[in-house]
Amino acid sequence: MQVNKIPATIVTGFLGSGKTTLLRHLLSNAQGKRIAVIVNEFGELGIDGELLRSCGIGCDENGEENGQLFELANGCLCCTVQEEFAPVMEQLAARRDQIDHLVIETSGLALPKPLVQAFQWPALRNVFTVDSVITVVDAPAVAAGQFADDPVAVDAQRRADENLDHESPLHELFEDQLATADLVVLHKTDGLDAEALAQVEAIVRGETLPGVKFVHAQHGRIDPGVLLGLGHAVEDVIDARKTHHDEEEDHDHDEFESVQITLDVADRQRLVDALIALVQRHEIYRIKGFVALPGAAMRLVVQGVGQRFDSHFDRAWRAGDTRTTRLVVIGDHLDAAALQAEVQSALSAATA
Repeated sequence: MQVNKIPATIVTGFLGSGKTTLLRHLLSNAQGKRIAVIVNEFGELGIDGELLRSCGIGCDENGEENGQLFELANGCLCCTVQEEFAPVMEQLAARRDQIDHLVIETSGLALPKPLVQAFQWPALRNVFTVDSVITVVDAPAVAAGQFADDPVAVDAQRRADENLDHESPLHELFEDQLATADLVVLHKTDGLDAEALAQVEAIVRGETLPGVKFVHAQHGRIDPGVLLGLGHAVEDVIDARKTHHDEEEDHDHDEFESVQITLDVADRQRLVDALIALVQRHEIYRIKGFVALPGAAMRLVVQGVGQRFDSHFDRAWRAGDTRTTRLVVIGDHLDAAALQAEVQSALSAATA
């Protein structure tokens, strides 16, 4: 008797687009569906995995690990398919009778196509099928002219900014994530008026395949039925989806660096102000991490893309936690010691 394959949904999208937010909502509203999760972190801190655990993902009702959440933290998933991805998939294949669906959240730096092509390997093809590739887009960022190919949508100041050059690897990555999509989620649309939203959709549609469905969303709130069970079997058609990296025998992300900094933080807003100033002076694409504030029983999550930062308390500090502020900084030409000293100096000056 033919055993049904496990459907796998790949969630991709640029740094800070809201993939983890979408995934948290999906898993919190799974309605009994048994979903296994692979989270691919770029950097040394398992930020996204920690956020998922904070809402109960990966643990049973007693707080014990149930093996539902797998974290791959040693590099971009599309670059470590054989070393890290394949062994995890073997574990999941051995538990196929316990899994209804697999969701893979790639890092913001991952190219989806090589990952989908891995499902063509006989060992994976016999057990899994790629249900769909979902690309999450930061709608306000596109509205501001970031990673946009349409010159009508990009103002003169944006085009003059060397850090946002249209031919940069970041823009090619953004295009590749859209070129492989079966479903595009235009995220954070609540801050855009109808005209801006229509312009964003027009720009993004210019990078997607004909017929790709678009969904507008805020705070990751999408009906699971819209995201799962699409049945595209993407591994069978992925080779025909053309991307910038098709002619490369291999690829890497040498243009990206990830460093970790540890800080002594006394005030939430002063930290955010210092990080915004830091981004203005360096080639930094994203900052994310956990913050320990004096006297605060809750752990503060800080995440920033460009000069836009969000922060919120996610859970109480636990007995075994080390109450330290640790941030991962992702960008280019980064010196961890210098960045740490620069931020700490700004924080000290603010309290003087």
